[in-house]
Amino acid sequence: MAISGGAQFLNPKEILEKVSLIEGMKVADLGCGNLGYFIIPAAKIVGKTGAAYAVDILKTALESVRSRAKLEGLTNLETVWANLEDPATIKIPAGTLDVIFLKNVLFQNKKHKEIVSGAVKLLKKGGKIIIVDWKKIGIPFGPPVDIRIDKENIKAIVGALNLRLVEETEFGEYFWGLVYQK
Repeated sequence: MAISGGAQFLNPKEILEKVSLIEGMKVADLGCGNLGYFIIPAAKIVGKTGAAYAVDILKTALESVRSRAKLEGLTNLETVWANLEDPATIKIPAGTLDVIFLKNVLFQNKKHKEIVSGAVKLLKKGGKIIIVDWKKIGIPFGPPVDIRIDKENIKAIVGALNLRLVEETEFGEYFWGLVYQK
């Protein structure tokens, strides 16, 4: 996904490579949005022996992802309605996921601790969560700088959950990323 001037937004392939997805894994994109920009390619990688969950609060977004998955012949992708600020609404069994994507979601919410701890409960031992969000820099697009998330705050939240930081990285010019393992 490019923006004017040729700058690159998030590249799904780059992020998927950070978590070493392989066939047979179970993955979820919490806050998948209406394009399934990450969960569709992830579902293709994990294949028919794996499972992919597209999770969002917007039913229209889930319908769009469901339609795209059907068009692409994906039978391993399930859409799940949930309010990420209330982890009890996420109807995925605890301790079953190999990888969770939490990208560009936290700036839209206030309950960061609840969202992250709810996601971590879904991970199996050894599972990874990748958190990606906007850098707190002034640019003429994206969310206002004052609502962007401070990476250090997220590191403190996740650190209290006893996960191991595997990698701290940047994605393009505009996003930071953290990869943790349970």
